[in-house]
Amino acid sequence: MRIYNTLTQQKEAFKTLEPGKVRMYVCGMTVYDYCHLGHARVLVAFDVITRYLRHRGYDVHYVRNITDIDDKILRRADENGEVYTDLTDRMIRAMHEDEARLGVLSPSEEPRATAYIDDIVAMVQKLVAGGHAYAADNGDVYFSVASFPEYGKLSKKKLDDLVAGARVDVREAKRSPADFALWKAARPGEVSWSSPWGEGRPGWHIECSAMSTRCLGDSFDIHGGGPDLLFPHHENEIAQSECATGHKFVHTWMHAGAIRVNKEKMSKSLGNFFTIREILEKYPAEVVRYFLVSSQYRSQVDYSEDNLAEAGRTLTKLYHALRGVVPAKGSDVPETDHDRRFVEMMDDDFNTAGAISVLHAVANEINHQRRDGDEDAAKRSAAVLVRLGAVLGLLQQDPESFFQADTGSELTAEDIEAMIQARADARKAKDFAGADRIRDELLDKGIILDDSREGTSWRRA
Repeated sequence: MRIYNTLTQQKEAFKTLEPGKVRMYVCGMTVYDYCHLGHARVLVAFDVITRYLRHRGYDVHYVRNITDIDDKILRRADENGEVYTDLTDRMIRAMHEDEARLGVLSPSEEPRATAYIDDIVAMVQKLVAGGHAYAADNGDVYFSVASFPEYGKLSKKKLDDLVAGARVDVREAKRSPADFALWKAARPGEVSWSSPWGEGRPGWHIECSAMSTRCLGDSFDIHGGGPDLLFPHHENEIAQSECATGHKFVHTWMHAGAIRVNKEKMSKSLGNFFTIREILEKYPAEVVRYFLVSSQYRSQVDYSEDNLAEAGRTLTKLYHALRGVVPAKGSDVPETDHDRRFVEMMDDDFNTAGAISVLHAVANEINHQRRDGDEDAAKRSAAVLVRLGAVLGLLQQDPESFFQADTGSELTAEDIEAMIQARADARKAKDFAGADRIRDELLDKGIILDDSREGTSWRRA
């Protein structure tokens, strides 16, 4: 297995620190608002990575944190006139609902920053004692970037350039513009915790260092996140963690690709910003997941109506191959060339685009086997398609459930069945014009009928 390491900027043979075990940390959400499409990209990407590592036999301990104390959280809670914990609890519930709909498995651990204040304070104390951090006159504690000669090794940024281009807030008391806050002194009326430097709360970067090392140890295998976290967040994590522990922090750094909307950067100012739940009002969750998985995790994804529609069409082809076929028991179907090709694709830096091409090859094989009347072979191939789909979090629904899922149509399943029966009655009475009218009416409302010797089935377009 080879994985692209952002730190070295090349694919490397994947070797774990402990044989057979993977310790992985992914930066999760700052819970002040609903999750957006960029969050979905990261959630699904690392869900697939976790699923595949387990498919390959690794014991994966996957930690994804929650930032539940932050400037944005306090600002939003103040705007809403609510206690900040009410806001964060509500947004965490919403996040869990969104990820469940997208088929994202729960991480092994989901630490919240506010539960690790003691660990954060202890790490800051280590950094101060080691000469890597200092308490300023305003009650803040800052990390001294100059104390870590390797600063910039992840982002490839030079310290001199960062200092030259930095702007310092008038409220800050840094020794250097590149230094960053580890502990922030509390303002009047602001939520705070006790520390050796007075009442305050943690800086954002130190939260992840404290939580990851507490859950996974001073060194672990994989650290992941979105593309916007590479600098300064992950760069700062490396500096403070390695200065505090004296060990190499992370061996493989992974970053998901960015989301663009109609080839433009997604942002609220451009009016092209979508939450996960807004998108799921228009498209089935599995179609959205297929859309995200169909591109390799590092690649940029362009969200558009056309691309979502195409994802729906191609996923439908896979479910069509499974329709009317009862897959053989997986234990009765040995490894095939398709399994080997799938592993070959995924071993190459989790190439999900290549893996999906394997799924379509299996679906084509099922269609040929059924046309040739070899139903037993079709059942075995269907089992292969379902088990490989599971590694990507796809094709686990009953095909009829997929085709008939209600995505806001004015017709319920009962309405449609009644109209199909009325059409059958019209055809029996040789009222073919009436039967055609019913079919056309259903089609106008997005319902497609499929006639076969077994009867009439239907699906939503």
